[in-house]
Amino acid sequence: MTNTKLIFLSTLDDYMELECFNNKINEITIRISDTDSEHQWSNQSISLDISTAIKLAKVLRTEINKAKEVDNE
Repeated sequence: MTNTKLIFLSTLDDYMELECFNNKINEITIRISDTDSEHQWSNQSISLDISTAIKLAKVLRTEINKAKEVDNE
């Protein structure tokens, strides 16, 4: 696996970001961080096995397509 980390920035809050990477046990980790906060709960993460990550990707694609349809109406 490639050693890659993707960071997506929020459109609503300058301090929020979503980070996605492959962890050491070949699961997909998604972390949401509030970079302006010192609190321990300012970072939340979830690790998904490959099949669950694929399911999440499919659901995201479906929801993106629904949002695009609303924009085109």
